Amino acid sequence: MERFLESVGLITGTVKNLEAINSECFLKKDADKELIPNRKEIVKVIKDLQSLLFPNYFKHSEGSENVLSQTELLLNIYNRLIEQIKGAYAFNGTSMEKTPEELCNAFIESLPKIKQLLIKDIEAIYEGDPAAKCHEEVLICYPGFYAISIFRLAHELYTLKVPLIPRVMTEYAHEKTGIDIHAGATVGEYFFIDHGTGIVIGETTTIGNHVKIYQGVTLGAKSFELDENGAPVKDIKRHPDIGNNVVIYANATILGGNTKIGDNCVIGGNTWLTHSVEAGSTIYYNK
Repeated sequence: MERFLESVGLITGTVKNLEAINSECFLKKDADKELIPNRKEIVKVIKDLQSLLFPNYFKHSEGSENVLSQTELLLNIYNRLIEQIKGAYAFNGTSMEKTPEELCNAFIESLPKIKQLLIKDIEAIYEGDPAAKCHEEVLICYPGFYAISIFRLAHELYTLKVPLIPRVMTEYAHEKTGIDIHAGATVGEYFFIDHGTGIVIGETTTIGNHVKIYQGVTLGAKSFELDENGAPVKDIKRHPDIGNNVVIYANATILGGNTKIGDNCVIGGNTWLTHSVEAGSTIYYNK
């Protein structure tokens, strides 16, 4: 009995200590858990969007198995996404320029454009990798395409200024594939990620058309500009620009908001770059 009472006292004290920490830090003290975007619901939206775009290749999410038509599936997605958008704005505390319905309508209207981009990505992977025996193999097996498919959906929500949800989506792709593409990055047509594990693409990166990137590549920030309080300045250009028809081989690192890689460049494996490269150049690591 004495040990039981000691355990109860320990548990009670620990809960009070945890609550005290909450009251002293940045965490919202009156956060309504019903308003917090639900990660599980966002993942279901991802899965259903993939199934909508590529029927038969991606399965419906749990809870959508009994949907009979693509129209019903899209309506299901629409209703789920509106609720998550409402929660994201309410929890984030940011003002809305458009209603959740207007944002969701704009996103739904963009889906044909996103599918066209993804078909071009599939084509780039199939044409660029001799190991790919058919386009279907790219759809079903390739982690690079899986990450790109989620990124392109998240990027559209990012451009619509929807908070939190795009980042949840790309971090889910990161978790599943080891490929970290920030939803804010701008990526052109026919994007090919080969192998993919360990790739990092920062928020203000721009990537042109017909770009091929291998595993371990980092397109990152060279340094962070600081404000008067010593905190990193946000919403400025921090990451490089990659031109058209560029190949970046494994474990290359390209850093800086002023760094521009010109068209038709080849960046060799293990290369470290913090300066711009003229079009048509071949850069490689020479020990």
